Amino acid sequence: MVSHPEFERAGKQPGLQVWRIEKFDLVAVPENLYGGFYTGDAYVILNTIKQRSGNLQYDLHFWLGDHCTQDESGSAAIFTVQMDDYLGGKPIQYREVQGFESKTFLGYFKKGLQYMKGGVASGFKHVVTNEVVVQRVLQVKGRRVVRATEVPVSWDSFNTGDCFILDLGNEIYQWCGSKSNRFEKLKSTQLAKAIRDNERSGRARVYVCDEGVEREKILEVLGEKPDLPEGAGDDLKADASNRKLAKLYKVSDASGSMTMALVADENPFSQSALESTDCFILDHGSNGKIFVWKGKDANVEERKAAMKAADEFIKKMGYPKQTQVQILPEMGETPLFKQFFKNWRDVDQTDGMGVAYVSNHIAKIEKVPFDASTLHDSPAMAAQHGMIDDGRGDKQIWRIEGADKVPVDPSTHGQFYGGDSYIILYNYRHGGRQGHIIYIWQGVDSTQDEIGASAILAAQLDDELGGGPVQVAGVPITTQVRVVQGKEPAHLMSLFGGKPMVVYKGGTSREGGQSALAETRLFQVRSNSAGCTRAVEVDAVSSNLNSNDAFILVTPAGSFMWVGVGASDSEKQGAQGLCDILGVSASEITEGGESDDFWAALGGKAAYRTSTRLKDKMDVHPPRLFACSNKTGRFIIEEVPGEMTQEDLATDDVMILDTWDQVFVWVGNEAQEEEKTEAVASAARYIETDPAKRDPRTPIVKIKQGSEPPTFTGWFLGWDHDYWSSDPLERAMAELEL
Repeated sequence: MVSHPEFERAGKQPGLQVWRIEKFDLVAVPENLYGGFYTGDAYVILNTIKQRSGNLQYDLHFWLGDHCTQDESGSAAIFTVQMDDYLGGKPIQYREVQGFESKTFLGYFKKGLQYMKGGVASGFKHVVTNEVVVQRVLQVKGRRVVRATEVPVSWDSFNTGDCFILDLGNEIYQWCGSKSNRFEKLKSTQLAKAIRDNERSGRARVYVCDEGVEREKILEVLGEKPDLPEGAGDDLKADASNRKLAKLYKVSDASGSMTMALVADENPFSQSALESTDCFILDHGSNGKIFVWKGKDANVEERKAAMKAADEFIKKMGYPKQTQVQILPEMGETPLFKQFFKNWRDVDQTDGMGVAYVSNHIAKIEKVPFDASTLHDSPAMAAQHGMIDDGRGDKQIWRIEGADKVPVDPSTHGQFYGGDSYIILYNYRHGGRQGHIIYIWQGVDSTQDEIGASAILAAQLDDELGGGPVQVAGVPITTQVRVVQGKEPAHLMSLFGGKPMVVYKGGTSREGGQSALAETRLFQVRSNSAGCTRAVEVDAVSSNLNSNDAFILVTPAGSFMWVGVGASDSEKQGAQGLCDILGVSASEITEGGESDDFWAALGGKAAYRTSTRLKDKMDVHPPRLFACSNKTGRFIIEEVPGEMTQEDLATDDVMILDTWDQVFVWVGNEAQEEEKTEAVASAARYIETDPAKRDPRTPIVKIKQGSEPPTFTGWFLGWDHDYWSSDPLERAMAELEL
C-alpha cells in the first residue's frame, strides 16, 4: 500500500478536505478558500460523513480544470486510487470535469464555485490573504448551482442577463444586468460577500450597482459602457428521453487489454447479475454518466484499474470527455446506482440495524413534454463544513456590548442569545503550526450597530494575532468565519466539551439586560453528521415538534424530554446535556406516550412533522428539493444540491419537496401561472414512473408561500416564519454595508 503524509490525515473525521496537484504532489488547500478552482489545475476532494450507525462514509473526487495538463490529470487519478486503497477501498470515487460536476460535488459548495484563470504552472497559489493586488472579472451564472467563471476584464465579457463581479482586491464591485432577476442577484451578493469574508478576511468593501448606474471606478477600469447583448440561457439540459435505458457490461483486463461483454441491454437489471469476482460497468453514457462496480473478490489489479477502464470505455463508446464517472465498491452502492436494479437488497452490515431489505430505488422519469433530465440524479445530502479538529482546543468568547467586547463567563460558554452578537476565538495546532479561528456569531435580533461592531472588533483581533495583509510563514494562521444564527458550522458546534450548543430565541445574556423568561419554553435538539448537537429554542406549540429530533419542554409544573421516533442517541444525549445547562430534571416521554399535561403545556395537540419512515428510511430516501421553472420557454426541473435551507426556496419558482411519504408542491408568490399548473402534473408523473413501484396514491400537497404547514416546515431546521416579511435581497445588501 502506498502511503503519503496527506493520506494520514485524510478521512479521520467528518468534513471536507481539498488538495491541489502541484508538481506531481498533493498539497492541501486552505479551508477558507474551498470552492475556488484554478482552471489550469487538477484537485483531489474527500468528503467524510459519519452515518447514523457511527460508520464513516467517504466520497472521493478528482476534479479536472479545462486547461489542466495530461500529467496533472494523471497524477490526480493516481492519488485518488492510492487514497482509495489507503482508506480500505471503501470510498465511492468520482471523476469531475469543470462545468459538468456531479450533484454530490456541487452540494459541498452551496455558496457557489469559482473558476479562476491560470494554475500552479503559471505561478498561481492558494494563499490566505487579506489584501491583494488583483484585477479580475467573474461572470456569475446559475440559480441552484452558482458558478463564477473568470472572464477577460472588458465590457466584451458582459451581458444584460447575468451578474458580474469586478474584483479589485480591496474593493469588490457587483454589477447586475438589467435582465438578471432578484434570486440571481441574491446569489451573486452572497458570493461577493463570501469573497470579502473568506479571501480578504473581511477587509474589502463590496459595492453593488445595477446596469445603467455604474460606479465611477467600474468605468475607470472598463471604460465607457457600450450596448450589451442579452445573456445566453442556462446550460443545455440533456434530453429526458436519454434517461430511459441503461446497459450492463462485465469488464476484464485479464489479457492485458480491456474486454467487455454485454450482460443485459435493458434495465431494470437483476442484482444477481453482479458477481463478486468481477468488475462491471453500468452504461448510462447517453445521459452523461458511467458507473463502475468493483466486486469485493475481483482481481486487485482490476479493481485498481477501474478508472482507467471507465476512460477506455468512454473512448470506445464515443462519449464526450466530460462524462461523469462514479466508482462503487461492492456494498457501497449509492441510491443513484441502485435505481437501475429490480428489488435491490442491501446486506445488513451493521449489528442491531434490524433492516435487511428496504426498497431504495429513486424514481426515474420517462420521456415527458418537459425537460426533467436532472430530476433524480442526486445522492444523499453531503456535509457542508469541515472539522479542523475535535473542538478541544483553547477558546475565548466575548459578547458585543456597544462598541466593545466583554468576556463571557466560561460557565455559560456554548449558550447564545438571539439578541446578542459574539466573537469566539479558537486556538488549534495543525501540521505543527499554530492556528486561530475567529467566529463572529450574529443573533437575528442583534442590533445593526452591534453586528457592525462585531465585524470591526474581529478584524482588530485578527490584527492583534498577527493577521497581516499576506499570510507570512511562521505566523499563526488566522481565519475569520462569520456565522448567522441558525447557520452554525459543525466545528463551532463541537467546541463545548460534548455539551450541546444552545441558541436562545431572543434576549441577551448581558448584565442587567435579561428579559423575563417565558413560563413555558421548548427547545429542539438535533445532531449533525459529526455527532455534535445544537439546541434551538422555538415557539412552545405542538406544531413545532418533529419526529426526527429530541425536545426539552420546560413548564412551571415540571419539565419533559420528548424523544421522537427518529431521534438518534446523540440527540438524546444532547437533550440530557441541555437539561443540565437549564438546571431542570426532565421526565422522558417517547413519542406516542404523551400525557394530557404535556399537550396542555403546548396549547393542545396539533399536527406536526411525523412519519414512520424516519425510523429506518432516512438514509435510503433522504428528503430532496427540486425547483421547477418555465422561464426559458421549456419546463425544467432541477435538484437543489447540498443540505436544504429555507433560502433555497425561490419566490419566483415552484419547488417540489419529496419526502417519500408525501410530495409537496410549494408555490412562490412570484411564480408564473404555467409553472404552477405544470408543477403538480410533474409531481404526479414523478411518482407514477418510480421503478420501485412507488404507491401512486402518495399524497401530493400543494402549498403557498407564507402558508406552510408544520409537515413542510419541519424538514427545515429553525424555520423562520418572518423570513419573507422583508426582502432577502435587501437584507443581503444591508449586510454588505457593515
